[in-house]
Amino acid sequence: MASVNYYTAEGLHNLKEELQHLKVRGRAEVAHQLAEARDKGDLSENAEYDAAKDAQGHLELKISKLEEVLGNARLLDETNMDFSKVLIQSKVKLKNLKNNAVLDYLLVAEEEANLAAGKISVKSPIGAGLLGKAVGDVAEITVPAGKLQFEILEVGR
Repeated sequence: MASVNYYTAEGLHNLKEELQHLKVRGRAEVAHQLAEARDKGDLSENAEYDAAKDAQGHLELKISKLEEVLGNARLLDETNMDFSKVLIQSKVKLKNLKNNAVLDYLLVAEEEANLAAGKISVKSPIGAGLLGKAVGDVAEITVPAGKLQFEILEVGR
């Protein structure tokens, strides 16, 4: 059974748009590739046809997974959330106690994560390690490179 994931209205909208794009445009492109490859003759030795069939399989798998994610997605209601502690949708300012670097992150659902935009997943090692912490707390988090300690400087929305 898949777990429930919470999304912002924007995140949920983006997932729905991606699914719609894959179903309409993605399927049309694959159908076009299959038709072009079919027109080239013998399908038993047609590498283009095999590649198009593989692309079709990958597309349908991606659509299926996205439908499953959306089926388990819930809209996040921020009105009753306590933003004094780190939760999903919290903006967090951290200080890495090893090198004194200050980092700003927004904790989001896994599919919304984008490190370049400062959005980390609540399922990532750092995101999971920060959940439930408050300003002044020190989170010791195990990452592939070892253990890191972060002091929570600010928590907000």
